[in-house]
Amino acid sequence: MKSIAVFSGSNAGVSPAYREAAAALGREIARRQLTLVYGGTHMGLMGVLADAALEAGGVVIGIITERLHGRGHLHPGLSRHEIVGHMRERKARMAELSDAFVALPGGLGTLEELFEAATLTQLGDHKKACGALNVRGFYDPMRAMLTHAVQEGFMKAEHRDMMVIAAQPGELLDALANWQAPTVDKWITPPTPETQKKED
Repeated sequence: MKSIAVFSGSNAGVSPAYREAAAALGREIARRQLTLVYGGTHMGLMGVLADAALEAGGVVIGIITERLHGRGHLHPGLSRHEIVGHMRERKARMAELSDAFVALPGGLGTLEELFEAATLTQLGDHKKACGALNVRGFYDPMRAMLTHAVQEGFMKAEHRDMMVIAAQPGELLDALANWQAPTVDKWITPPTPETQKKED
C-alpha cells in the first residue's frame, strides 16, 4: 500500500473530536510515507486532513472539480492537484491513484464515495481495501445496517466484514495494509436460466 484515498466531510461536524481525528489520520498517513489522495479543498475535515499531512511532510494530491475550483475551494499548499470535469471523474481519478480507501465522518458525498468503492471491491472491479475511521461511533449505525442487510438475505457476511472499521488511525491503516479481498461470489442464490428469464 503506497497511496490512500480519503473521503471526508466538507463540514467539520459538531465536536472537536472530528477535527482531531482528521488531523491524526493525516499525520499518520504522512508518517507512514503514504501518498494522500483526497478531494483537493481546504474546507471542513478535508482541509484539516490535508493541512496535517502536509505539516508532517507528507505528499498530498488533490482532485477537484471545475465547479469547486471555480468557487475558490482549492487548497493552496498541495503537493499536486488535478482539475476534473465532474464528480464521477473525480472519484474515478482518485481510485486510479490509490491503493485503498478510507472514509472519515461526512455526509451524503462521503457515504456515497465509500459505498461505491466497496461495491467495486465486492464486484471484483478492483481489489482495494475500504475502511472507515469510527470517530465518536459515527459509523456504528452503518455497521448495524450492513448486519441487517446480511440478516435479511441481501449480502454475504464476507462482504459486510470486508469493510474495515476502526476508531484509531494507526489501527485502521494496519488493518488496511493486511487486508485480503473476499473470495466469495456476491450471489447468495446464484441466478439460473429460469430466474434470469423471469427477471427479463
